Amino acid sequence: MHQTWQFFELHFEASNKYPNPYTDVNFDVIFVSPNGKSFQRPAFWNGDSKFTVRFAAPTAGRWSWSATHYDAGLRGSGEFDVEETTSTNRLLKHGFLKMSPTRRSAMHADGTPFIIASDTAWGLPWRGTTADVLTYAKKRQSQGFNATLLMTVQPDMEARGPRDRTQDEGFGVGFEDLQDGALTQINNEYFDYFDKLHEILIEHEIVPILQPVFQGFGWKGLRVAGKEVSTADYARYCRYLVARYGASPAIYLPGADGVGAYEQITAGGESIEANDCYQQPTGIHYQPHTRATSHQDATWLDFQWCQTGHGGEHAPQRVAEMWLATPAKGVANGEPTYENTEFEGRASGWWQGTEAWVNLSAGGTMGVFYGAASLWQWRLHKDEPGHPTVFLNPNAGWQEALEYEGAKYVGLVPQILAGLPTTDMEPSVEHAISPHCLIVPGKLFIAYQEQGGRLMIMDDQIGPNYKIVDPKTGQTVAEGTMNQPGPTQPSARWIEHPAGEPRVYICWF
Repeated sequence: MHQTWQFFELHFEASNKYPNPYTDVNFDVIFVSPNGKSFQRPAFWNGDSKFTVRFAAPTAGRWSWSATHYDAGLRGSGEFDVEETTSTNRLLKHGFLKMSPTRRSAMHADGTPFIIASDTAWGLPWRGTTADVLTYAKKRQSQGFNATLLMTVQPDMEARGPRDRTQDEGFGVGFEDLQDGALTQINNEYFDYFDKLHEILIEHEIVPILQPVFQGFGWKGLRVAGKEVSTADYARYCRYLVARYGASPAIYLPGADGVGAYEQITAGGESIEANDCYQQPTGIHYQPHTRATSHQDATWLDFQWCQTGHGGEHAPQRVAEMWLATPAKGVANGEPTYENTEFEGRASGWWQGTEAWVNLSAGGTMGVFYGAASLWQWRLHKDEPGHPTVFLNPNAGWQEALEYEGAKYVGLVPQILAGLPTTDMEPSVEHAISPHCLIVPGKLFIAYQEQGGRLMIMDDQIGPNYKIVDPKTGQTVAEGTMNQPGPTQPSARWIEHPAGEPRVYICWF
């Protein structure tokens, strides 16, 4: 008996022989729900003549499946039963991710809000070991992170090193011909290992944000393949990622750290849209020196994530600008300054907390992001050579970087807002005299004040009940009901609180 939202596999073996099964064979399996709705899932080549299809049923009941193909070994049909999940894993209990009715927020299939708190572990898929990734996932889950950015393959065409993840400058190789600007010679052993790392992340309620091949800096800045490979290669690999990992919680990132105009991004986005029957969120992450509005009207694009450089400056206006673009898409700052980048102290500690809350309230309502220098590259130890100093903490490897102070403040954001009706919240400027506010009309009002103090409410549509939270600890420090408007200020109510420390004010009916 299968359970909802937990994938199982169908296995096929081709009757014919193919020079390159990865490039030469495409086929899909159609799954039909008890109410007659069809879900089409792509197969992926799994070595030799083997092909695999992964599927997670979104509803319980008796399902059927069928596959047709010119190769007799890739045909078949059958039925299976599905029961409701008994998993306590939030990603499976509430179902995969989708975009909200206004396209501004991510949410689970059952409607539960999902505010992203993402770490940046770009190098994890090709540098991390299972033991190390388990250590990583336990730590980040304990801090409240629920997603992480991943380069699914090492993208630098000119990077060289041993294929041993435990050796200095070593890394796994996803495609043998990536160094030549192509994606045709896939390494199945690499993806078998990534399956194990992927499973660890899901088990720890961390959604993999899957980036196919980077278009920007890459790992070491050694000529990335993401803007060199053909559109056919890029689209095929995006289909492969959907086939292999798309029957699990996922966010797709066909564009990363570049401009949005690269033809590979269009090809990748369209391929993901065409092959993902679950329609999980798909979008673009940009370089810091470009406007994050490419493909704004594309049907495959769900979100735009800017980047604001690594100089330790807050720039919430970049997020606010994206919010104003139409048609509406999800918005976030997907890459603030990495903590301790180049030298210890840059963007460190509470800087990361401020960054998270001001970006969220400026319109980055899809979620908040964090990165740690020396962790995103997965630097094995503080003396590992070969890494550009520009994005490195010279005194840290990934394990030291895992302990930076600032991470805990970013991970607290969705914990503080857990259980609240945050879906489709929007920036508010007219409801209170406070610079960083969000509102869900008729339901919820949130204000962040860097120095705490009095909050002046200027709208009687804001609920009278409130609590005040310390965003450094997640603890509620005060709660109550607002006073009624006075005769001299009939439109004003206020919450009195001592000044001097950052505070989050949450009001509801």
